[in-house]
This record gives sequence, C-alpha cells and structure tokens, in this order.
Amino acid sequence: MLMRKIILCCSCLLSLSLYAQENYEIQVYGAETMDKGQTMFEIHSNYTFKGGQDIVKGVRPSYHSVHETLEITHGITDNFELGFYLFTNYTPNYGWKIIGSHLRPRIAAPEKWKLPVGLSLSAEIGWQSKEYSAETFSMEIRPIIDKTIGKLYMSLNPVLGVAFKTIDEPSAPAFAPNFKASYAASPKFSLGAEYYGDLGPLNQFEKLPEQNHALFLVADLYLDPKWEVNFGPGFGLTPATDGFVFKLILGRRIDWRGKK
Repeated sequence: MLMRKIILCCSCLLSLSLYAQENYEIQVYGAETMDKGQTMFEIHSNYTFKGGQDIVKGVRPSYHSVHETLEITHGITDNFELGFYLFTNYTPNYGWKIIGSHLRPRIAAPEKWKLPVGLSLSAEIGWQSKEYSAETFSMEIRPIIDKTIGKLYMSLNPVLGVAFKTIDEPSAPAFAPNFKASYAASPKFSLGAEYYGDLGPLNQFEKLPEQNHALFLVADLYLDPKWEVNFGPGFGLTPATDGFVFKLILGRRIDWRGKK
C-alpha cells in the first residue's frame, strides 16, 4: 500500500518514467549540489562478471563487459549544478565503443528553507546507441531525499523517466527506486549497502523474475576533501538482473576560485 502511494504521488507530480541505468551510472545520489565555482571529474567503472550472454532485440550482451563513464559536474550557483556524461563500453568481440552521452541539470532546496531532509531534483536527458541500449533517446527525473542521523546516512532516489525513442513498442512510464544506507565507521571511511530496482511500467509492473533488483555492498573513502571514492560488489536478485558486478567510482574535485 505504501509503495502504491509513493508511485501514484510521483507519477502525478512528474508524469515521467525511468529506464534502467544499464550499469553505466551505478550510483545513489546525495541531495547536496556542487559548490559554486567547483567542478567534479568522476570516472564510473564496473565489470560484469556474471550477466546476460545473448543478443536481445539487437542489444549486445553485458557478460564480461567493461563500462566506463566520464561524469563532469560544475556548480553554477549555490544550489544549481550542471552535469555531463560520456558513456563507453568494452565487450569481448565488439571492442571499445563510445555509446552515448547525457546532460543533467540539478537544483537543490536552499538551506534557508531549513528542511528536515536534504532535497534536490535532477533531470537527465540524452542518447544511447541501439546496439547497447533499448532506449536510444530518453529522459530521467530523479528526486533525491537524504538524511544524516549521527553516523547513519540514508538517501532515496525514486527515479522516473521517459523513453522518447526505443526499439520496443511504446509503454507506460516505469518506476526504478534506488536507496542507500551507510554507517560512518570513521571520519575517513564508511560502509553501506545500495539497492537498485526497476519494476517496469507504472500501469502494470513486470512479473518479479522479469524485474531488475540488485544489491551492492559498498565502501566510501574520504581520505582527502578533493577526492571521492566509492566501490564494492553488486549481486543480482532476480533472473533478469546481472548476477555479479563490481563497481568503482573515483572523483576529483577542483575549485577554480583557488579555495580549499
């Protein structure tokens, strides 16, 4: 009942849907935007140890694929940022390919609102090659709600989106919730879990074996304020999900104003 209420609320507000991140951007986002004048350069890397081995509707398999995504995010104002993604893929027998790019503006609730949670909203739009994605031109809407309670951090991304162009027949919006919970074992290190789901069209969810559900066990390192590191193994929980993926996100922050 609670999930139905959440889905209905999101669909009324946004009337859009999400299609799966497809291993190019395995990340649960926090609500805080990049500081004005700062730029974050990130490399999202992952390797699919166990995944699909067949070509499905022209989309190449994920088995033993390396996904590398360059993400560049710049703070425009104190609560607005703009991100750019470049997606690349290496799959045995197909070589290394650039397969798409996205733009992502994001705005956060101002601190003066004094909300009890962090709150921001991002919109991501772009294209992907039909050989590597069933959705060749799509848009994603990602509300972000997070909260820190002592050493516990939690973030919910109830992601929605729409495919403007797809190799399949047009369908109703879909729903793909992401969630993260982590515990700060020390100021430099935290351990946690990240959940990624894709339930299918809002008007008729896929049967459970056809849904995507994955759980990642992750560590975050904060060894230097300029650097961000997130890594860990992920396990598929349904037959439709890649069985075993290992991911690494490495980020470097640059302040063009010369401030620490």
